[in-house]
Amino acid sequence: MKEQARGAEEADLELDGAGMREMAGLVLERLVSQIEGFGEQHAAGDWAKAWDGGPRPIPGMGVPHFEELLDEVLERAKASFFTPGPGYLAYIPGGGLFPAALASFLAAGINRFTGIRAAAPALVALEEEAIEWLREGLGFDPGVVGVLTPGGSIANFTAILCAREKLLGPELRKGVLYCSDQVHHSVTKSARAAGILEDRQRSVPTSAALAMRPELLAEAIAADRARGLLPFCVVSSAGTTNTGAIDPLPEISEICRREGLWHHIDGAYGGAFQLVEEGRARLPGILQGDSLTIDPHKGLFLPYGTGMLFVREREDLERPHKSSAVYLPEDPGAGVFDPSHFSLELSRPFRGLPLWMSLRYFGLDRFRAALAEKLRLAGWIREELDKEEGLEVLEGQLTVVAFKVRGGGGEELMEAVNRKGRVYLSSCRLKGEFVVRICVLSFRTREPHARMVVEDVREFLKG
Repeated sequence: MKEQARGAEEADLELDGAGMREMAGLVLERLVSQIEGFGEQHAAGDWAKAWDGGPRPIPGMGVPHFEELLDEVLERAKASFFTPGPGYLAYIPGGGLFPAALASFLAAGINRFTGIRAAAPALVALEEEAIEWLREGLGFDPGVVGVLTPGGSIANFTAILCAREKLLGPELRKGVLYCSDQVHHSVTKSARAAGILEDRQRSVPTSAALAMRPELLAEAIAADRARGLLPFCVVSSAGTTNTGAIDPLPEISEICRREGLWHHIDGAYGGAFQLVEEGRARLPGILQGDSLTIDPHKGLFLPYGTGMLFVREREDLERPHKSSAVYLPEDPGAGVFDPSHFSLELSRPFRGLPLWMSLRYFGLDRFRAALAEKLRLAGWIREELDKEEGLEVLEGQLTVVAFKVRGGGGEELMEAVNRKGRVYLSSCRLKGEFVVRICVLSFRTREPHARMVVEDVREFLKG
């Protein structure tokens, strides 16, 4: 009996209320303290104590002191890109809204199954509501449907899958996909995963502004048709990662309409700017495609792990995904939102709750104000750097400010600015040349940080 009692005690993984409150309190206190100190931390992160050595032996016995585990996680987090910091201007920042973080905690705690509507209809309805808010805010027609994904990469993959299923059927090997030489790498990777191998992917050259050239797209389509192939999909960009370039979306949509191709628009970075008047003026044609990717963990400042895909026709999104099994509840019926009809996922996190909670708490107008501010700050940075004779500022329409140092020295400039630690920049290479990138997108990046980056760049140029 003693053995059984000990075994039963070891098998009990439930904590009592006092224990849960203590653990949650520790996390909350440490997390809020960290966030309150973000503005004082080095923008590049603290890499003094990098962790290596590989996995440790599996722990047969646990560590009963939760604070010790918390200390280790927070210590490890220091040796990383400081992505939530206000001076993080590298790659494509997000930020991580606090209400969204709490919503993720709440979603994991209540742990309801939201992969199918029948399992948690009232909660799935919240996700549907958040998607509808954004559909309307972006300006899409009511018939357009949306689904949340783990990120923009899976959203792009899903769009290509929809295009393949609709337009290729069994003729998979003949299908050809087109994108620009500035496209996000997830597009070519997604195409491979969807069965469109590299020899059926076409990279269309770009203009001096690094936007796809429609006349060359049309020529490439005609050439492939002459070879007996089946052009089926064009992926354009509404804000490239390198420079924020926007492809000529209306012209590309017209070519796709004329040729019978699917037009997918990758707006993972730039799509959210469609929510504000200043952004809409820079994104003509963004609603004309067959599908659109947007990343709420970029332009809506959510924690990582929330992407979104809008598709013009419900049937096109359901075709590769809608299925049934004898162990699943009955289909809720035509026209009813069910995540499993729009996605490869069944078991999934309740990723709609962080989005819903953030939109409901702040209201869409607050997000619009934040996005408009980022456009203004990036515009000011661009104007200021353009005054420097030693820099060549590249053309850009959104919040990426890319520039080269005349005569070389871009790498040294970036390293000097990053070493100072007030802001953190990244880079890319365009036609073999080193290009420094500034991306203003985090909700924590405000006017003082815009001034910091200009000051630090000028300090380097002055020598």
